[in-house]
Amino acid sequence: MTDFLSAHHLLGLAIGLATFLIIGLFHPLVIKGEYYFGVRCWWAFLILGIATGILSCFSADLFWSILLGVISFSSFWSIGEVFEQRQRVRKGWFPANPRRR
Repeated sequence: MTDFLSAHHLLGLAIGLATFLIIGLFHPLVIKGEYYFGVRCWWAFLILGIATGILSCFSADLFWSILLGVISFSSFWSIGEVFEQRQRVRKGWFPANPRRR
């Protein structure tokens, strides 16, 4: 797959599409994480970010190294978004979990 992407200069498009999908995946993860766990779920994003950052540094393939880096920094960005999501819930923009205080 890497040879085909390199030969046709499609690696950039593949990384762009994967980045788009990763960012799109983290949006509902933040919403669901805050809904079920509150802001306590920020630790999961921190651990995921550190782990994928380390894996990115040790990945031999450029494509996977970049994608792991994107996941890492998307995880770090999501930490702040969890706290922002709490504010959006307080404003009534998103539903609050009735089982949580």
